[in-house]
Amino acid sequence: MYLHLYFVADYMLFCCVFVQKKPLSAVIKEVCDGWNLPGPENYALQYADGVQMYITESNRLDIKNGCILRLTKAPGRCAEDLYKGIQSSDAGVRCDSLKELASVSTDVTFAQEFIILYYFNVIMTHTLTGFMELMDHGIVSWENLSSVFIKKIASFVNAKPTDASIQQVSLDILESMVLSSSNLFLQVKLEVTMERLIAHLQVEIVYLLQNIIHSSGSVQDEMAHYLYVLQSVTLNHLEPRMRTPLDCYSQEQRDILHGLRQAAFETESDNSLSHERRRSLCAKEFKKLGFSNNSNPGQDLVRTPPGLLALDTMYYFAARYPDAYSRFVLENSSREDKHECPFARSSIQLTLILCEILRIGEPPSETRSDYHPIFFSQDRLMEELFCVCIQLLNKTWKEMRATQEDFDKVMQVVREQITRTLSSKPTSLELFKNKVNALNYSEILKLRQTERLHQEETLAPPVLELKERLKPELLELIRQQRLNRLCQGTMFKKISSRRRQDKLWYCRLSPNHKMLHYGDVEEDLDNPPIETLQEKIPVADIKGLLMGKDCPHMKENKGKQNKEALDLAFSITYDVEEYSLNFIAPSRTDFCLWTDGLSVLLGREMSSESMRSELEILLSMEIKLRLLDLENVPIPDSAPVVPKPPSNYNFCYDFSQTEQ
Repeated sequence: MYLHLYFVADYMLFCCVFVQKKPLSAVIKEVCDGWNLPGPENYALQYADGVQMYITESNRLDIKNGCILRLTKAPGRCAEDLYKGIQSSDAGVRCDSLKELASVSTDVTFAQEFIILYYFNVIMTHTLTGFMELMDHGIVSWENLSSVFIKKIASFVNAKPTDASIQQVSLDILESMVLSSSNLFLQVKLEVTMERLIAHLQVEIVYLLQNIIHSSGSVQDEMAHYLYVLQSVTLNHLEPRMRTPLDCYSQEQRDILHGLRQAAFETESDNSLSHERRRSLCAKEFKKLGFSNNSNPGQDLVRTPPGLLALDTMYYFAARYPDAYSRFVLENSSREDKHECPFARSSIQLTLILCEILRIGEPPSETRSDYHPIFFSQDRLMEELFCVCIQLLNKTWKEMRATQEDFDKVMQVVREQITRTLSSKPTSLELFKNKVNALNYSEILKLRQTERLHQEETLAPPVLELKERLKPELLELIRQQRLNRLCQGTMFKKISSRRRQDKLWYCRLSPNHKMLHYGDVEEDLDNPPIETLQEKIPVADIKGLLMGKDCPHMKENKGKQNKEALDLAFSITYDVEEYSLNFIAPSRTDFCLWTDGLSVLLGREMSSESMRSELEILLSMEIKLRLLDLENVPIPDSAPVVPKPPSNYNFCYDFSQTEQ
């Protein structure tokens, strides 16, 4: 019997000849093929008008010629979706699912599917839970269970997810079997596939990421421990690769090495070259790639750890991010200034560092809870972290202007960049990438300096307060040193527009700090007596101190003075600023001593970098001396609370009373 029917789906309609002798599944497949829909077993036919009943093998003969049918979800699939919706924690989803259930329950085909599903899940969940409770008493050994029972329980785990409660209790039963007997472990291992367990794990990780990791509330200690254990167990799957050295006789592993070389330099094996010439070319390119043993690069990967895991990470980077890989290698292989960063050597050491940071190979601790939120957002955390960090390493290498001799120093900085960034608990790879790249070499140096000061307790509030109290005394000490240095005097060169500036003059402060004495001296006279200096200026007549380009002798010779002279030039003005005495200090140290000393004479604050450095050194030394008696005693951030005064002071001992 042939029927001309119209099928509708997604607001499209087409006419089809419905052959009654053809199986219904074949008809549904034909319709699905018409709309390029995969999985025809998930679909069914349903009347589009009137009572929207499902078409089954039992009622297909009732179809009239010219009827309009609709392609929709199969009854079993619809029942599963509604069953999950009714169990949802979202009130809106539950309400919508119940409304749809009331609508589709008029169809007997759907009703049968839903009732079977509901009662099977409820009854089976309670049955398995009861069985688990009975076995926990230890009356019956787990080894008495038959292989048929084990296969049945395993089928609930391997089956397509239906009811989470059944799968949960089934996993509990299988766990008890595995822990009780090595024989049962082997049977369960045969029945439960790793792919199925990974699928369950991925569902749980998505749930953890959405409802725990990204939740606004804090993670409790117990949950944090479970997250740590899950992370540790999963990452430890990389341990076999980490413990396995490269087999130099393995053709597959050698092909991977040559694939890295060819991907970096875009070379292909040229059969026209002789064997020796081709071998020499490969060795040259492996050397550019950063292998220590360029004639046999596999020897670099014999050390374990990181073993083959280093080869895996390098290959993943080259395959996943080919542009970044080529850019890294070519940038460093073409440098000739001894500042090239070796890709292979860096990759091997970086893989080892990541293994140590992620504790790959360490069994889970019973007390630790320091999990990484980023782990739950990445399927291949190790490889993706490597791809970010190897580019970070190249960036840090350039910031440090490192050479091969600085390799270990660079790796220490990179380790610190990674650990500091992971300690901030980034929740995604992109967030980790942004943070770790912002933590450049200069920032690491600043953090190290701050932490060193904290360790010395020099930044504790009480210590900072003590520093402020000590400053006036130490500044006065520096002032006296500056004045004493001016009293000793300094030899200066004569300032002249001519090239010859070999004439010398000497200037010094009188012992009573009231007069500046100066005058020409002979070259062989190091410390002339003050009486031999003919000229003098009363300190009381000095009106100002000028430095650098503001000095009169720098303005007069504008364009003829170099930067060094500008940095060492200073002048004093006197007699109502009509006259000036001009200096060019023999060194930066003398410049700082004289400008500070003259500032003291004028009643001004000292401002040289030498003064600031000396003050910091003196403060540090004085603080350390005063804290010697408090070694290993923690200094509180705030002073202890002063207790309230007593209600009376009648607590003096009466010595007039004689002892009995």
